[in-house]
Amino acid sequence: MKRSILVIFFSIYCLLFTLHCAYSFWIWSPKTGKWTNPKYQIKPTPKLQLEYALEFYHQKNYNEALREFKKLIKRYPKSYEASEAQFYVGACLEKQERFYEAYQAYQKVIDLYPFSERINDVIQREFEIAQIFISGKERKALGFLPLENPAIEILNKIIENSPYGLLAPQAQYKLGLLLKSLGRYSEAEEEFEKVIRNYPQSEWVEPAKYQIAVCLTSVSPKPDYTQEATEEAREKFEEFVRTHPKAKLTSEAETRLKELKEKEAESNFKIASFYEKQKDFKSAEICYRYVVENYSESMWAAKSLERLRILEKKR
Repeated sequence: MKRSILVIFFSIYCLLFTLHCAYSFWIWSPKTGKWTNPKYQIKPTPKLQLEYALEFYHQKNYNEALREFKKLIKRYPKSYEASEAQFYVGACLEKQERFYEAYQAYQKVIDLYPFSERINDVIQREFEIAQIFISGKERKALGFLPLENPAIEILNKIIENSPYGLLAPQAQYKLGLLLKSLGRYSEAEEEFEKVIRNYPQSEWVEPAKYQIAVCLTSVSPKPDYTQEATEEAREKFEEFVRTHPKAKLTSEAETRLKELKEKEAESNFKIASFYEKQKDFKSAEICYRYVVENYSESMWAAKSLERLRILEKKR
């Protein structure tokens, strides 16, 4: 009997101890007649709540800071402090290397608080995040990530947010470069054209013109087929070299130009070879001579000259 009483007493003691631990953070409020937990309470003003959240942020306790910033936004959504809190939500996520989520949080500052003083800061942060995705720097892929490089979405949004802002021309150019690196040359060309059309006084116009020619080169067909794209690319490079003789990209453009001329020469040589195989020697001779006269520095000029000598012997 005594043993049973002891067991019951011990069980009650354990239960009370457990309840004490469980409710040690809860406080009874006679005013409201409810139990409250300070952990989930919010400060009486948005200013005090922001200051409280910033303490965690400066202590680098980003999880707690996030919780407090979000509480402020939920409780005081139309306050000035809410726009600040939304900015710091993005900052916390960025510190945690949750870059895509950080971009989404920053974008909400513009979407929900268009008159915020943080707009320029937001665009700068978004641009820096885009650079991280462009560079391919190792990152924590926490949360949802789009299938394509997120920088495409972010750069487009930067341009949309501030089409005539300081970063817009560079964002436009970077977007073209990114699409080009993904092999999406036609889309890249369109973005480079926008740089020239929308930001004619920008420092990015010169490299954009060069990149357009590079894109045309990349999509130009093999020598066996039509050379319209190749000819257009050559014309773009020639124009760039002519109009920007002192540009840093000029020497590279000249190299590209030589490659294109070599490609055109090869195409014409193969056309001549085709006529020769069809025993249309007159047409073959015309094409071989065209290569010799127009691409004299090409390796195909020497080969064409050799074929011309052979054809002369067949007369």
